[in-house]
Parts: sequence; C-alpha cells; structure tokens
Amino acid sequence: MGVSYHGQAYDGWQSQPSGRTVQDRLELALTQFTALDGISTLCAGRTDAGVHGLMQVVHFDCALDRPETAWIRGTNRFLPPDIAVQWARQVPHSFHARASARSRRYAYVLLESPVRPSVDAGRVGWVFRPLQLDAMERAAQSLLGEHDFTSFRASACQAHSPVKQMLRVDISRRGAYWRFEFEASAFLHHMIRNIMGCLIMIGSGRRPPDWMAEVLAAKSRDAAAPTFSPDGLYFLGPVYDESLNLPTRTPAFDWLP
Repeated sequence: MGVSYHGQAYDGWQSQPSGRTVQDRLELALTQFTALDGISTLCAGRTDAGVHGLMQVVHFDCALDRPETAWIRGTNRFLPPDIAVQWARQVPHSFHARASARSRRYAYVLLESPVRPSVDAGRVGWVFRPLQLDAMERAAQSLLGEHDFTSFRASACQAHSPVKQMLRVDISRRGAYWRFEFEASAFLHHMIRNIMGCLIMIGSGRRPPDWMAEVLAAKSRDAAAPTFSPDGLYFLGPVYDESLNLPTRTPAFDWLP
C-alpha cells in the first residue's frame, strides 16, 4: 500500500504504547476492514513526530482476496481524515517495503517571510531571514556521494552505520516558498532536519558555504546546527525497481510548491 498522511497530530510512524502513531491507526483500520486480528505492517522509512508522508509504502501478509480498489476504499473508511491509502498492489513474496527500496526521497518546504505561517502552520518550516540560493547550492554539493553522516545523526539513531550515499539535493523557490528535495540510499534519524539547520545558517549568511564540508568532516553532532522543525518535512517515498510496476507519485504530491 501507498499511504499519505499529515503528521502533525501523531507521534511519528512507528507503533507506540500511546497508540497515537500512523502505524497504529493504519493497522487498526486494516483490522476493522478485514475483521482479522494481528495484521502487522512494515514500512519503507519511519518518520518522526510531526513529519508528513506523501507516499509511505507498507507491506503486509493477508490471506483475503479483495480487488485493489476494495483495499483502498475499505481501509480508508476506517482511517481518520488526515491519513489515506493512495494505492494498493499485490506484490511477490520476495518484496519488502524497506529492503527492496533502492533509494528514498524527502522534501522540505520552507516559508521565507517576516511573518510566521498561518493557514499552512504545521505544513511548512519557517525562516524570517532572507536566504541566498547560490550559497545553499554550493554548500549542498559537499553532501553528494557516499559519506559518514555522523554530524547529522541524532543520538537516538538506531541505524547500523552512519555511512550513506546522497544521490541528489535540489533546491528551488516559488514565491515565498523554498523546496529542498533529497534522495539518498537511506537516511539517519533527524538527518535531513539537521542538514536543513545548516543550510539555513549558510543561506542566511551566518556561515560560509564551505562550513558544510567542515561539519561533515567533523563526524560530530556538536559541529552542526540545531535540529530544525519537523513541520515542513515530507517523506516522498521509496524508489523501487521498475519491474515491480509500483506508483512513483500520488495526487498528494501535487499541492507542494
């Protein structure tokens, strides 16, 4: 299944005793729709509290035979308004939502304005200082390729290795809104939010572009900027082999700047 959600009301993706997570709500909806207990989902990439998902991909095993449209509409009937199944497919037994992913994509949407967000509060990050595109693009070049990203890793990160391959960083602007898009083999806990903190310091002139390379080389969380807000962070979804014939976009993508 491909699932989209507005993460502001939830304690992240992964199931917790509070029950206030996206995974908890999805599994409850699946149980209600199928009338089967014990449906457990595995996702392509866990998201933190307040982070949104435009195409989280999950897989699960179930003996029921239902049309794809029935899985979508039936599950959505039991989900809250801020979570929705976008598509459903039957996949080979060898498929694994996380392990089969070739890469993962995130976007961060940032409002540059002297006034804080209102109608888009919780959906965008905010900076009141003007940002310079050229400085941020130069800094982002230091992140491309395979690196030890320890400087951008949260202390609670459970990843086996801090070494990841950053495939792409794109920065664009539409009106007052900036869009930062990242694609990597995988991401560490808080990695993008910590990178965003550094990019914003560089873009606002408080640090030079070369500082990003220095932070990366330090391999120390203390070298980087504070962790930036989760509000504007969106999981765009994983990238799988084309032979699986899974969607790469959903309508939820199209509202982003």
